[in-house]
Formats: sequence, structure tokens, C-alpha cells
Amino acid sequence: MPAQDPTAARLWRPYTQMKTASPPLEAVRTHGSRIVLADGRELIDGIASWWTAVHGYNHPHIADAVSGQLAAMPHVMFGGLTHAPAERLAHRLAELAPGDLNHVFFTDSGSVAVEVALKMAAQFWLNRGEAGRTRVLAFRGGYHGDTMGAMSVCDPKEGMHRRFGAYLPTQVFCDLPGSAAETAALDATLARHRRALAAVIVEPLVQGAGGMRMHAPEVLATVARLARRHGLPLILDEIFTGFGRTGTMFACEQADVVPDILCLSKALTGGTMALAATIATEAIFTAFWSDDPGAALMHGPTFMANPLACAAAGASLDLFAREPRLEQARAIGARLAEGLEPLRALPGIADVRTLGAIGAVQFESPPDLTALKARFLERGVWVRPFGDVVYLTPALTIVRADLDHLLDAVASVLGAAPVGTSVVPGSESARGARGRV
Repeated sequence: MPAQDPTAARLWRPYTQMKTASPPLEAVRTHGSRIVLADGRELIDGIASWWTAVHGYNHPHIADAVSGQLAAMPHVMFGGLTHAPAERLAHRLAELAPGDLNHVFFTDSGSVAVEVALKMAAQFWLNRGEAGRTRVLAFRGGYHGDTMGAMSVCDPKEGMHRRFGAYLPTQVFCDLPGSAAETAALDATLARHRRALAAVIVEPLVQGAGGMRMHAPEVLATVARLARRHGLPLILDEIFTGFGRTGTMFACEQADVVPDILCLSKALTGGTMALAATIATEAIFTAFWSDDPGAALMHGPTFMANPLACAAAGASLDLFAREPRLEQARAIGARLAEGLEPLRALPGIADVRTLGAIGAVQFESPPDLTALKARFLERGVWVRPFGDVVYLTPALTIVRADLDHLLDAVASVLGAAPVGTSVVPGSESARGARGRV
């Protein structure tokens, strides 16, 4: 092992070949849509820290809520105890979620929220006296997390977890039903495996980490209709799409679909700390309501319903209630479409697509990601392409000048003429920009 900073050498980094990777950049401060590095550089964040910082960094309302909760009670176990921040947040999420999604189970990451959803679906049938329903129907191109159960419902061939196939539960996979033939195939697969299936799981409208693959609301509606036809609970993974990212509070609203189980995380706390929620309908919850202790949902993370995280999430919901986040998301979408569409004509570009505050440019074949990332850094932006996709998912509060600079950087790196008005990161004009998209 080569010599390196003994402090940094202790860290094992995510999705990283530690032997060959370049040293990571050191962040020392954040503000708005910007990351300040230890060497003084200031980067415009184009991906909102893995899609979490919807209100930008360091929002004072969230900071004040967390500070007050820290002084009162940073944490207490949730087994046998309760506290107001969790009760208030559960009530607000149930009121906000569509339909009768009324029962909120808190965890501490999106992957675990999916694990709980899968466990809920399986035990739902067991509690009703139906054994043998041990499999889940999922969709090719999907991604649901890095824990073992969540990995099992990710794309089995193209996903990052394909090497773990021998360790994972065997699930049933289909293509999303974008055509009559695919709809018929999904219907037939559900019929064939119906007695072995516990649920259907899908990312509504956008398969995020699978490549920012987008589908129409009608596709989601078809999935929901077929799940209902075959009597199967529908799990919607809105860990990426929830909280305004697609232009509505939840992506499923655009298809008028109410799932049986809804998974949320990432932007839930406004990008400040770990928290996730799995929300179930009355029908799912009722299957666990029993005099039999064995019918209870046997799951309970140590930091479940952490009061600090619940306070942050409550403050984040305050901001959605009193500030125009959904309008901002839709305006960002319009600007992304305007700025990215010209790139479709570039050699080597297979597709350009946008939805809400999401923009993606897909290459015909995977590019040199290391070189791309370096070129983005040279232009003062934090953009992390993966696979064959360069994407933008900025904070919903990003100022217009910063968004234009992001689009300029993408256009420049991909070889197109600049679009919009560029602002040098860290300049007074950038700091003083007040117009928000």
C-alpha cells in the first residue's frame, strides 16, 4: 500500500477502487448551492449531494430546528418510548402522502426503507395465512439500494450488484410496460408467478441510479393497474423522486397512483442527516394489527426516529409549505430542457431527457468518466457522471446564474457552444445573484 496521509488512509470510500483512485477533494464548508474546498476553490453543486439538498445547503430554518432539538434531546431509543418530533413528522407525512398512506415506520437510510417495505409485504401475506409468497416483481433498469434485500430487486444484469447474484434472493424481473407487447408480457408474468409473489416494486417516473431512465405517467399507471388486477401490493420507491424532484411533491401524483407502501429518504431532511420512512396504507397496517405478538413487524433500527433528524425533516416540510419549491422545480426543468436540448445534435449523444428538476444527457457508449469529472472541476462545477449519463439534479433553490453556469459547463465539456450566461464561481456577481429559477 502506497504512503499517504495516515488520517485519510483509514477511510474506505463508497463505490471506489481504493488502490487506483485519485485522492478525493476535501470539502470544508457549504452554502447555497456551493461546496467550498480546502484549497479555496468553490464549486457549484449540480447534483445536490446525491439529490438530498433540495433547499440548498445550510438553510437557517433547518439549522435552527436541529440546534433547538440538540439542546433538548438529541436522541432517545424508540422502543417503548416516543417523542413529539417523530409523532408530528409521522402525522405530517401521512397528511401529505396520497390516499390512505397513514402509517409511518421510520428508519435511517433509503436502502433500509426498502428492506422494511419488502419485509412488510412478505409478512402481510404470512399474517393473512398465506405462506410461499417469497418473491417480488421488479423492473429491469431499476435500483433500490445497497443492502441485501434491496440489491435483490435491482437490475440483475446491468446494475452495480450483479456480482452478488449468488447471495441474493431470487426475484422476478420484467421490462417497464411502455408498449402493448411489454404490457402483455408483464400481465402474463404476474399471472404465472402470482402465488409466489409478495409485491411489485417500482421507481415512479424515473429510474435514478439505473441511468436516469424516465417513463411516462401512463406507464406507472399500467404497473399499478396490473398489480391491482393480480391482487399484489404495490411498493413505490420515491427515495429519489419524492419531495418535488419531478415537479410534484411525489412522482406518483402525476399518474394518480396511490401505492400500498411508499419509501422515502434522501431529501426528507433537506439533505442534513440520515432519515427514511416507509409508509403503509390501512390495508397493509391492518394485517399486523393483532392480539398475536408474532404478527408484529419485527424491525427496529437503533437510531429509528432520531429526534434530530425528525426535527430537520419537520423544518424541511415547513419550507415546502411556505416557499414555492414545486414551482421552482418546474422552472428548473424548463431551463434544463432549454439548455440541454441543443446537445442532442452532438456526435456520440444518444439522448437528452428532462423531468422536473432532473436533466440527463446519455452517451451512445460509456465515456471516460475520470476525464469527464476532471473537466467539470476545471469549470468550477461538481457534476458526477456515471455509466453513460451526465446528469443534473441541482437544489430547488439554485440561483439562475449558478444554473446557467452548470449548463454552460455541461455544454462546454461535451463539446457544444456555451448556453446561457456564465458566472465565475465565487465571484461577486455569483454571490449577489438573487433571481431564483
